[in-house]
Amino acid sequence: MPESFDPDEMIQRFAERAASVKRRQIPPVEGEARRDFIRQAELDFRDFAIIADAQAELADGVLVLRVDLRSPS
Repeated sequence: MPESFDPDEMIQRFAERAASVKRRQIPPVEGEARRDFIRQAELDFRDFAIIADAQAELADGVLVLRVDLRSPS
């Protein structure tokens, strides 16, 4: 692992990816291809947003991500 790795910077990149997916335009496709594109965008956003919400730390060279998936109720 390079000494310059910063887990907080990685988290920020995932936040930027999630925001990019939100801004993504739907290409001019129809039918099943359109549904597939939208579904993939939804999955991409969810995955990127989960990592963007994580608390990251390096523990003895191991990247540890803590993500609270409990309902905010």
